[in-house]
Amino acid sequence: MNILKTLLATTVIVVGGFSAACAEYPERPITLIVPWGAGGGTDATGRILATLMEEELGQPINVVNRTGGGSVIGHKAIADADPDGYTLGIITTELSMFHWLGTSELTYKDFTPLGLYNADPSAVVVRTDGPFDSMDALTAAIEENAAAIRAGGANQGGVNHLAYVTLVNELDGNRAFWVPTEGAAPALQLLASGAIDVGVVQLPEAQGLIDAGELKALSILGTERDPAHPDLPTIKESTGIDFPINGWRGLGGPSDLPDNVSATLIEVMADVVSSPAFADLMAKRSYGVVWEGGDAFVDYLAQRDEAFGKAMNAAGLVKD
Repeated sequence: MNILKTLLATTVIVVGGFSAACAEYPERPITLIVPWGAGGGTDATGRILATLMEEELGQPINVVNRTGGGSVIGHKAIADADPDGYTLGIITTELSMFHWLGTSELTYKDFTPLGLYNADPSAVVVRTDGPFDSMDALTAAIEENAAAIRAGGANQGGVNHLAYVTLVNELDGNRAFWVPTEGAAPALQLLASGAIDVGVVQLPEAQGLIDAGELKALSILGTERDPAHPDLPTIKESTGIDFPINGWRGLGGPSDLPDNVSATLIEVMADVVSSPAFADLMAKRSYGVVWEGGDAFVDYLAQRDEAFGKAMNAAGLVKD
């Protein structure tokens, strides 16, 4: 009888302990990997998301920037993390491009996609005292000698590089001259200093320097004008060329996250992204807010992978 009581008590403790462990996630701080440097759009939006999610989860979320390899290092660190929910990361547009470029075999299938929270089109920006005072002037220079124009906006083969190469190709320019950097922030510093001539970045990333009068935007690579910049024409309005390219950002974890962990994170993220606080913080920095959670985010990533493959193939960037 005593042995039976002991076994029953042990069973209750084990089952109860297991249920509590499932119910209590998270029980300790979470690490959020940002695969781009401090000061860029991924870092800024990731920190907004982390701040609001940690309030809901009741545990600190520690943001760690893991840069290098055009975000390959950071993305790989997310994919290789223990699938326990305590290491997550911001996955970005480049994940739709790695395997097409041959820079990494990583795809969205190596992750547990949790939720898409941001998408913004790229924009063409220049110095206010630079040689290009209009999109017409820039396109004429590209048609004449694209190789003489130093452009930048993050890594080689990233979404902004793709946008610029596509523009050069559409204008029948010669080889594009791209200066790679680990994110938009250092590229914008190069632009402001005169080290490069043109920047292609998400518009919110350049907002501070635009407000300071150092940079100006010439065109936005979206299908519609930005409500925050109603006088800024789309690339189709500026040049007649229609090639909208959006950069996206979402929250992901390593593959095989436990179902209860994924469900908790998706639910909390949905509440945060739909909150007035998130909308306000993103709007103040002119970042777009979108939401696709769980399976819908997986479908979005599958579509993006196919779309970027087609665009990169047309731009001659796909590696066999």
